[in-house]
Amino acid sequence: MSSTAPRYDLLCIGNAIVDVLATVSSEMLAEFGATPGSMTLIDAPTMARIEQRIRVEQVAGGGSAANSAVVAARMGTKTAYLGKVAADRAGEEFTSDMKAQGIAFPSVPLAGEEGIPTARCIVLITPDGQRTMFTYLGACVEFTPQDVMADVVSGSAITYLEGYLFDRPQAQEAFYQAARLAHEAGRKVALTLSDAFCIQRHQAAFRSFVSESVDILFANEGEILALYETEDFDEALKALSGDVALGVVTRGEKGAVVQAGATRHDVPTKPVKVVDTTGAGDAFAAGFLAGYGRKRSLVECATLGNEAAGHVIARLGGRPDEGFALKA
Repeated sequence: MSSTAPRYDLLCIGNAIVDVLATVSSEMLAEFGATPGSMTLIDAPTMARIEQRIRVEQVAGGGSAANSAVVAARMGTKTAYLGKVAADRAGEEFTSDMKAQGIAFPSVPLAGEEGIPTARCIVLITPDGQRTMFTYLGACVEFTPQDVMADVVSGSAITYLEGYLFDRPQAQEAFYQAARLAHEAGRKVALTLSDAFCIQRHQAAFRSFVSESVDILFANEGEILALYETEDFDEALKALSGDVALGVVTRGEKGAVVQAGATRHDVPTKPVKVVDTTGAGDAFAAGFLAGYGRKRSLVECATLGNEAAGHVIARLGGRPDEGFALKA
């Protein structure tokens, strides 16, 4: 148990990805054979084929936990990030972007001789604001337990883990190591489930990790139903309350539900014009954790999360614009 004050309010660990955004018609999306709103893993040739068919509108640093780190930092939270990039131009740009946001990013790049480029996510946005993602994972999935920096984890009040990173066994080992280091230092561990398809691939492993190692769980409604293999939302919440001290579930325009033990808080959100839902869950978690770190009430934390998400979905891309002034 650490007796020292944390160096960081929040440490985010996840897939370090460069985002490529484009607006497309529903017909073009159908050509690529993806379910609207899904995330599909692709190889390098598929990435090239999609990029040839679209008109790129924005390129920026991305990745779910990285987006959360940026929003939290913009809200006044002292934030660090761990993730794997390659020693290439995209990796350098990602690193510069994070540091420009005031985020500590001490991770060591993948050696150039590996020949694996920095990851990217092609985000296709349809007219209804829905985002469908095609992800080339590249270097980011090379994150291993050796990339979990003990001093950074033990020095962070909350370590926030991205479910997308959970796919490979070495990353699952890294999650357990990070959780162990955090708890040994008397810190908290948060996890976002990220994607229902990811949960379905590793349902038993996710259940074990959540019940054994997670203090705060973030999910949307579809993800929490997938985790507990039920179509009954109340049943899923009951199971969630038995696994973690604090569960936070977003429900789109219905707002969010915070489950703390037997106590449930339903927190409404204000309607906004949706431009792009990219990063909505990332921004929500960041807003919630920024408030949590300032010892706000759970309802206030969820309200901050809703406000942060509302700002992000009203613009293109997964990060706030320069006018973002929300403070925890």
